[in-house]
Amino acid sequence: MLSVLAPDTDRRTPVVVLAGFAGPAAAGADHAATALCNDAPGTVVVHHDLGQLREGIVHRTVRNASYETSDVLELAHGCVSCTLRIDLLPLLRTLAARDSVERIVLALDPAFEAEAVCHAIEHVVVEGILGRVDGPAGRDVRIDAVLTFLDSGAWLADATGEETLAERGLAKADDERTVAQVAVGQVEFADAVIALGPVAPGGDVDRGRLGAVLSRLVPDAPVDWVDDPHLLTAARIEGLLARIPAHSRRGRVFDAHAPLLRGQPPLSSDYGVALLEFAASRPFHPARLHAALDVLFDGVVTARGRMWLATQPDEVTWLESAGGGLRVGSAGRWLAAMSETELAQADPDRRAMAALRWDEQFGDRDISLVILVHDADPNEIREALHWALVEDDELRLVERAPERVAQWEDPFGAWHADPCDTAETTLPIEDVKSPRGEAK
Repeated sequence: MLSVLAPDTDRRTPVVVLAGFAGPAAAGADHAATALCNDAPGTVVVHHDLGQLREGIVHRTVRNASYETSDVLELAHGCVSCTLRIDLLPLLRTLAARDSVERIVLALDPAFEAEAVCHAIEHVVVEGILGRVDGPAGRDVRIDAVLTFLDSGAWLADATGEETLAERGLAKADDERTVAQVAVGQVEFADAVIALGPVAPGGDVDRGRLGAVLSRLVPDAPVDWVDDPHLLTAARIEGLLARIPAHSRRGRVFDAHAPLLRGQPPLSSDYGVALLEFAASRPFHPARLHAALDVLFDGVVTARGRMWLATQPDEVTWLESAGGGLRVGSAGRWLAAMSETELAQADPDRRAMAALRWDEQFGDRDISLVILVHDADPNEIREALHWALVEDDELRLVERAPERVAQWEDPFGAWHADPCDTAETTLPIEDVKSPRGEAK
């Protein structure tokens, strides 16, 4: 239910989302929220401190230029999802109804993921708000911008590591999200980025490498390099927000069939940072693919895309990695495997794009991956993925004897996440399904 109205004709209350990983980035987000709040009386800042979430306690602060209220929420089941459903979404609808509120700034706790929050604002129904028809918060508010703060000296290490949030002390033990998944996800979903603090020991080289990563991960997002959070004045932040392109995503959540390369990222290599595109019109052999995926764990910031597995001819398989963690999951069915009724309900843009590359034998089935490397040899990655494709004799079996192919070893036959010895992955918002599918 995303609005197609221009911001100046959309009467919903604008929301600016501030996201920042723990440490300097989170401190920068808090400083920015205070600056925006003090500069405009009509701006209200909402913050949920989830530091005691394990005990079922959430501290909520609501403030503007002239007042501040703090409340302690006790949740029967302490989780991010409950905080979102029970308090944040109803609060957004309530604040939007007040004439004095002209803008809401959401200063997210690091445990909140901006993408999941924006998805919930648009899709999770809020009930029981006095004077409001039951419906999602998106009826009353719109995402004006997602502004992500990162620690210039630590973000790249975080984005390419293997540590989990629980190991970092930022989540419950059963939350198996990695630091890399959150760090990469926060930046990838951003409309604008503020890089805080001095860059690590390599000086200009490390800043150049980080800049090269950002220009490929979020090519349309303006980036402001700020040495000290105290330099974050309201005017500076407003100036950055004003530089966000009109076509920026502004909270939109794209599904697995959207273009993998958005904007105009550089396709050359800078400081060892490069985007690798891998495409194939034949499927992967699942066992060989499982062995080949190790190449995505070293020297790679992120990889994502659609895959065709020989043993699962009807299902689109989605791959998404960050640092040393990877998820493989279902993203629905190939158009070629759909019934006429399902086809009629499929996204028209997806059908139009598929028609341009339709194959008489296999329809729209193909492989399309984008891999962002920072310290890896793209040729080695390409060679490993080519090795995982079915060979000519195997392709003939895919064409003529699918019942035999179905007997092949398939490590992706059950819900799966890497590293392989981990348990089932916990989604950040348990009742809001990712548009790209669950871990498999």
